[in-house]
Amino acid sequence: MELLFVRSINVSDKNKDAILSSKLAHDFYLSAHGSYYINLNAEAEKLQQASVERILDGVEALAKVQGRSLIFHPGYYLKSSMSDAYSSVRNNLSLLPYRGVDYRLETTGKGTQFGTIEELVALCKEISSCKLCIDFAHVHARNNGSLRSYADFAGILQFVSDELGRAALDDLHIHMGGIEYGVKGERNHLPLQESDFNYVACLQALKDFDVKGCVICEGPKVEHDALLLKRTYEKF
Repeated sequence: MELLFVRSINVSDKNKDAILSSKLAHDFYLSAHGSYYINLNAEAEKLQQASVERILDGVEALAKVQGRSLIFHPGYYLKSSMSDAYSSVRNNLSLLPYRGVDYRLETTGKGTQFGTIEELVALCKEISSCKLCIDFAHVHARNNGSLRSYADFAGILQFVSDELGRAALDDLHIHMGGIEYGVKGERNHLPLQESDFNYVACLQALKDFDVKGCVICEGPKVEHDALLLKRTYEKF
């Protein structure tokens, strides 16, 4: 399960014991999606620092309930070149102390956002506390519907394996869901069966590459689609 820290942190001293008790009783993988207000390439240094603090606040809250991964979008290109944005994001990520929670860098769905699969894999190679979160729907939308066939999904997993090793596939965090998009990328999430996202091919690739870790379903019918993914995967 994934907690939503996207607009505010919803773990408090009042509810943390109940969350932890439920997690231990049912033995599930617990992560959190970090703040939407993170930009490690912001033009003002104080805004970059505020983003670092939001990440650390999320890690602190997640650690209270024994969560494993904080997922977040690293930032935006703004007026920077891609290489300058990469340097800014890398430098800020290198400041983050490891506190028992993995920093999961999520692939992004718009061309204005920093976070291609290539950029994030490169960062994970450089910074040991950072790991990958592949949002396949975002990759699909960012490139105007690029993930059509089994080979498209398999190509991503092979790239991750080649660059980060088998260990990355043995502990991979994944987001999946339907998505609406245009030439500029992501617009909004959709129910899986109302989108063109090829979730069957995606799941088949995960099965064939023996990927381990966690799949989080996103969208307006999250419970329905999570069960759809689970039952589809179990048929392979």
